Amino acid sequence: MLATFDGTWVRLGGEGRTFYEQGGYGRLEGTSLRLSPEEALYLMERGKIDVKDFDFDALLGLFAGQPNFVRRYLVYRDIRERGYVVQPGPHDFRVFRRGHKPGVGRSQYLIRVLSERDLVDFEQLGQDVLAAVNMRKQYLLAVVDDEDELTYYEVRVQDLPGVGEPARCDRPIEASLFGTYALAHLPPGTPLEEGWYGKRLDPERLLFRPVESIYLMQKGCLAVTRDGGRMTAEEFRGVAAEKDIEIREKERVFSDLREKGYIPRTGYKFGHHFRVYSGKKTHSEMLVHAVPSRTSTPMSAVSRSVRLAHSVKKKMLFACIYNSDIGYIEFARIKL
Repeated sequence: MLATFDGTWVRLGGEGRTFYEQGGYGRLEGTSLRLSPEEALYLMERGKIDVKDFDFDALLGLFAGQPNFVRRYLVYRDIRERGYVVQPGPHDFRVFRRGHKPGVGRSQYLIRVLSERDLVDFEQLGQDVLAAVNMRKQYLLAVVDDEDELTYYEVRVQDLPGVGEPARCDRPIEASLFGTYALAHLPPGTPLEEGWYGKRLDPERLLFRPVESIYLMQKGCLAVTRDGGRMTAEEFRGVAAEKDIEIREKERVFSDLREKGYIPRTGYKFGHHFRVYSGKKTHSEMLVHAVPSRTSTPMSAVSRSVRLAHSVKKKMLFACIYNSDIGYIEFARIKL
C-alpha cells in the first residue's frame, strides 16, 4: 500500500482504514489515515506499506534527529511484536490490553521511554504516576540500555498502610550523649527494646542510633543530656549532621515509618538506608532509600537497586521527601 510523507506525518488514503480497524494503527482523519513516524516505520519494516520517494533508511534518517526517537521506535516495535496495540499518547506511548484497540477497548499502560543513562526526577515521576492512576492506567518505564536491550519497570506511588502502633511512653528515659549516640542505663526487657529500639551493649546499657534518638526525643520517650544540660531534638540533629550529611532525610523517613508501625533497621549491607520489617517478622520486606525533593538519580542506579532488592525478595522503594509529606515510589521489573 502506497503512502505519502507530508514533512510531519505519513498518510494513507481510504484504503488505509483497514490498518486502523484491524490493527489499531494511526488516527482517522476524514477518509484518510494519519500514521505517526513509529507506526509508519514499523509498517514499512513489515512490508505492509511503501512511502513515496522514501525507503526505510531515508525515513528513519529524517526522524532520527528527534530526541530519543530511535529508542522510542525500538520500544514501539518490541511492544507490537508482543501482540499489543500501541499508540503515541501522553508520555511516550499508551498500550492497550491484549485483544483491545482504539474505539473498542481500553488502554492499560502509559509508557515513558528512557535510556540507562537518563536521570530519574523522582518528584516529576511521582506526579506522572499519580496522573496515570487518575486515568486508571499502570505507569511503566521502558529502559533501553547501551546494547539496545529493553527492560520494563512498573512504577507505583505506595501509600504505605499502618501496620502497628508508634512508640508510646509514660515518661522519658534518661540518656547521655556519646559522640552521636545516646546511651541509657536500662535492664533487658524494657518496652523500647522489645519494640526493636537500641542495641544492647551489656545487661545494664542500651545504645540508641541517631535516627532512633531523634525520633524518641520528639515522642517524649528519650531525654538526652550533654555536659549536664538537656538537649532538644533539633540540637541532637545538628550534632548528628556533622558526621552524617544525610541524617535529616534519613530521620524524616525513619520517623514516618515508625509512626506507621514499621520497623526500619539499617540497610547498609544492601546499599540503602533501611531494610524494613512489618511488625516483628523474621525477614524484612522492603528496602527504602530516602531522597530529598528535587533529586535526580541515573536510571542505571535505580536498575541496580531494583535487581538487588528482587534478588533478596524485597520491594524497592524510594522515599521522596517533600515540604510536609513523604511519598514512597516503588520500582519493580515486569514482563509484558
